Amino acid sequence: MTEREDIAGFSLKTLLLTLLAMLLFGLYVGVLVWGENSVTVLKQLEKKKSSLSEKIVTLKAENQRLQKEFFELKQLEPKE
Repeated sequence: MTEREDIAGFSLKTLLLTLLAMLLFGLYVGVLVWGENSVTVLKQLEKKKSSLSEKIVTLKAENQRLQKEFFELKQLEPKE
């Protein structure tokens, strides 16, 4: 074995480049999972969208009820 060879016949340069590539890939995966534009943020936003959609339906129904009540009360007022 020569000085340039390390473990299992791979050179130190090859091992360091492989280690660096694995580290960068790990960082990339970490950003995908826990970063600002990550999968977890996507899931949170989907939940928020769902709850807001439900709230929209509820508010539309309440608005319709209040408009009906308003127009019923308006018809009871004397005309000027």
